[in-house]
Amino acid sequence: MRALAPLLIAAIAAASLCPTTASAGQTPQINRPIAVPQAIGALHTLRVIPEACTRIQGRFTGDPANPYEFAMVRTAAHCQARARVVDAATASPQDRPGWLYVDQVRVPSAACGSLQAEVRIWRHDARGAVPPRLDAQGRSRLYLKDSLDVRRQGAADLPVYAVETKVGGKGCE
Repeated sequence: MRALAPLLIAAIAAASLCPTTASAGQTPQINRPIAVPQAIGALHTLRVIPEACTRIQGRFTGDPANPYEFAMVRTAAHCQARARVVDAATASPQDRPGWLYVDQVRVPSAACGSLQAEVRIWRHDARGAVPPRLDAQGRSRLYLKDSLDVRRQGAADLPVYAVETKVGGKGCE
């Protein structure tokens, strides 16, 4: 039994270093307080994902059947995305390894405090994310032509963000 004690301690320490996931009931990597309550009809940004050139925005509608509208908006026409955004319902990040539970944003309604919009975000890093080789001078260099060739071939492995949006709480009348 004493021989197992160091092994058990090492296993517990290793488990504590593992990234947290939402399916395990853990908290996201970014710990945010609940946002400022928003008025009905006021358009507001919930989260910006600069790597994907995407902004998640929304507004409370005041309609009991559809109390909140979410929208994924491109941040700028000239922005070059270095990541993709997918729907969490199709990617199932809670059930698959390699996904990190990154962020949770909660915004209450100013008109109805029990009504709350929520965005949950997971990230899956690119599998091919390795630093470039060093050249003869000991420096790593990136060449535009090489990057464009890889992208044209469709071999570019980009990080992926999975986004889940939902509305929680009871609607007020």
